[in-house]
Amino acid sequence: QVQLVESGGGLVQPGGSLRLSCAASGSIFSIGNMGWYRQAPGKERELVAVTTPDGRTNYADSMKGRFTISRDNAKNTVHLQMNSLTPEDTAVYYCHTYANFDPYWGQGTQVTVSS
Repeated sequence: QVQLVESGGGLVQPGGSLRLSCAASGSIFSIGNMGWYRQAPGKERELVAVTTPDGRTNYADSMKGRFTISRDNAKNTVHLQMNSLTPEDTAVYYCHTYANFDPYWGQGTQVTVSS
């Protein structure tokens, strides 16, 4: 079994920054894409950013230029640096990956942007 554990969420003022981290653990012999999704109250879960094993990245349009995704293949971790946060970024952020060719989700971490 594979577990994903997120950290780094919290309360931040508009214009501020947060860095989310996600660590995959367990019996892992292969990890594919790693990414972040988010779900705001009353809305569907949406893609934030994804990174491939060779480091290519893709972002949702509203996150381009503000968010940066990165990964450490040796540690099976993925990070999301979020800058210039706005109240519209308030959501639960979920880590996602394909490990051993199966999909896994983290438990989610709350990000609240408010003054």
